[in-house]
Amino acid sequence: MNTYKYLIICFAIGFIKNLSAQEVKPISKSEVLIKVSEANQRIRISTEAFNEAKADYKQTNAIFLPNISVSHTAIATTNPLMAFGSKLNQEIVTQSDFNPDVLNDPSQIQNFVTVFEFQQPLVNADGFYQRKAAKYKMEAMALQTNRIKDYVGFEVENSYMQLQLAYKAVAVLEKALEAANANLQLAKNSFDQGYLQRSDVLLVEVRVTEIKNQLQTAMSNVKNASNYLSFLMNDRSDIVFQPIDSLSLDNIMSESSGEVTENRADIKAMQLATNAKETLYKSDKMTFLPTLNAFGSYQMYDDNIFQFGADGYLFGAELKWNILEGTKRFGKAKKAKASFEKSKLEYEQYVSKSKLELNRTKRMLEDASNKIQLSQLAVVQSQEVLRIRTNRFKEGLEKTTDLLMAETQYAQKQLEYYQTIFEYNSTKAYLKFLTTN
Repeated sequence: MNTYKYLIICFAIGFIKNLSAQEVKPISKSEVLIKVSEANQRIRISTEAFNEAKADYKQTNAIFLPNISVSHTAIATTNPLMAFGSKLNQEIVTQSDFNPDVLNDPSQIQNFVTVFEFQQPLVNADGFYQRKAAKYKMEAMALQTNRIKDYVGFEVENSYMQLQLAYKAVAVLEKALEAANANLQLAKNSFDQGYLQRSDVLLVEVRVTEIKNQLQTAMSNVKNASNYLSFLMNDRSDIVFQPIDSLSLDNIMSESSGEVTENRADIKAMQLATNAKETLYKSDKMTFLPTLNAFGSYQMYDDNIFQFGADGYLFGAELKWNILEGTKRFGKAKKAKASFEKSKLEYEQYVSKSKLELNRTKRMLEDASNKIQLSQLAVVQSQEVLRIRTNRFKEGLEKTTDLLMAETQYAQKQLEYYQTIFEYNSTKAYLKFLTTN
């Protein structure tokens, strides 16, 4: 067995042992997307934020529905007023109770009261606007949740491509290591025949060591990409994933299509948030108007617990106009207006920045498209240079340094080519994300 083949086998065995402690699992992008949609923490957090906003909106039902309560109170008193009033409520007042001595110094009396109370809002203008603002917020959170799902989907696309790129780098470097070991064997043979110096052999050995180090880094990148996919899927197991599909070039777009529109989920969510701020400002202005509420109660009295010897009821309506609370309401209204104006400016800035990001991404996509063609040509050219220099080196017509330079350049151009494919596909996926409504 040739020495360089022996070295490759040894290195491969080391790689297998390195991964043996971890499970290697083939996985498709569609499988990742399904698991992410079910378990991703960021999506779940966003969903709970929407549920929180939905619960806030449900709380505003209070402006339509009555507030009903039940209470039971027990007292014992010798207070003249309370004692006489308790007897009146229990309907047990007699002629003797009007004796001044009894009125002024009554005996202890017990009073047990069960009360059913209700309050019914009738006209609360500020409450109606608060309810409307809460609805805007809930709708904005729903759109924001959808946008987060879109972004996590883009992250899955990008992370899966990073895993593909990491495996491509491993494959390129494994082939480069095989070629380097073959050149090392050639160099040793030439040294034994007296055609090369020991320093030339050492240069080739250094190159072999460099490729081994690069290959080890590429293997670590495989693990890093796998770990991030596990994070996106909320999978805590330490698994090394292997993509079912290899990294390949998407169809190159002749023209960059798609625009940022106001119907995009995150932009529409910001618009709804601005509407909510405007509505809250109107709500604060409505606090200057009077409110109208109905109220009522039904009471049951007795001198024994949970006995209902007498009863009575009360109902009515209250028109309340809080004319002045110092300068509190004026300051609150001004703050709400400033918050609304700030939200409008933030919305305009966000739309402008989104369009700026879209234009930048389009230019990046065009640059990546041009770079792919040049990178592909560089791979072909560097491969041909390596082939020529390798043949000349075998015949003793090429310097060792020139061969090593050609070998290094070929490996670099292959890695650059796959990196360019990744950049193009990633930029294309990001452009799709930016233009998805």
